[in-house]
Amino acid sequence: MSVLDKFSDPKLCRSLLDRIHAELDGELRFMEVCGTHTVSIFRSGLHSLLPERVIHLSGPGCPVCVTHESEVALYLDLAARDDVIVATFGDLMRVPGPGGRNLKAAQAEGARVQVVYSPFDAIKLAQDNPDTKVVFLGIGFETTAPTVAATVKMAEQAGLTNFHVVSFHKLVPPALAALMADPELRLDALIMPGHVTSIIGPAAYGFLADEFKLPAVVTGFDPLDILQALLELVRQRNDGRAEVVNMYTRAVPEEGNPKAVAIMNEVFDTSDALWRGLGRIPASGLEFAPQYERFDAKKVLGLTLHEEPPIPGCRCGEVLKGKLAPNKCPLFGKACTPAQPVGPCMVSTEGSCAAYFKYHTEL
Repeated sequence: MSVLDKFSDPKLCRSLLDRIHAELDGELRFMEVCGTHTVSIFRSGLHSLLPERVIHLSGPGCPVCVTHESEVALYLDLAARDDVIVATFGDLMRVPGPGGRNLKAAQAEGARVQVVYSPFDAIKLAQDNPDTKVVFLGIGFETTAPTVAATVKMAEQAGLTNFHVVSFHKLVPPALAALMADPELRLDALIMPGHVTSIIGPAAYGFLADEFKLPAVVTGFDPLDILQALLELVRQRNDGRAEVVNMYTRAVPEEGNPKAVAIMNEVFDTSDALWRGLGRIPASGLEFAPQYERFDAKKVLGLTLHEEPPIPGCRCGEVLKGKLAPNKCPLFGKACTPAQPVGPCMVSTEGSCAAYFKYHTEL
């Protein structure tokens, strides 16, 4: 058995589960803040094996899911323009906008929408279409933003004048601070995202322990990782401690990735941002710094956000805030399925609703 195989070893996992059962003193309501953790918890069967007193809540850890209704509407407006090629990651294609429309439907009707696998592909698209503006739809957290920032610098070095980005990137710590301040959210502990933390470092979550007295553990995505994190959270709760612990040291340095943070901070400034379900959160987004504004599609093309109402019947906002289990939404598994999603939490493979639908047995 290789070292990596041990992180899925059933015997080791069972041993940790037995410890959690034995040491748990009272109820533990924990939230994971990463879509990959969401999927892993259900795919591995952990959700059904945990003690009933361990209550699992999903948070706003899916970038596609937290993209606001107004932002999706702007993407559709952009796709309707004849002078633009829209470059986007594939998971945005089916996110519903006003009237249930999405980019995939716009593409079928003739819009110039191109799926790319990295923002660097959008540079190639701009080079191949020098007479057309190519606009990359920038979403995601601190994991994605440095790559987009590096792409912008590459476009600058290449002298491209037809490459632009719509930046709706979002920052995890401010959103968590806003969410934890909600008096209606009952929460005892958090499992933190490994990918984001590999960039910003675990110290970025110090406020969770200092201000909100919540234990938090950074961990990986294999079953053993998650169970180790839960056992640490159980022990902290039993001891009355609140600490941020990095248990993913094989991938997450304590200092994060300073070079990635530096390039992100060079190209972008912090700004207020809209989050689906959470509303406008101060200093939780990224906009172009003044010296890079010529790459800002919103400024160059005069794009503005318009207020859009939530999708009728969709309760993704409550799911993202950990206030509603996906299968408690009246649309879940009926009007809303992965094949015909009503809301974005059923679209993305990292969405809580999609994970519940695919792996949950208690439908």
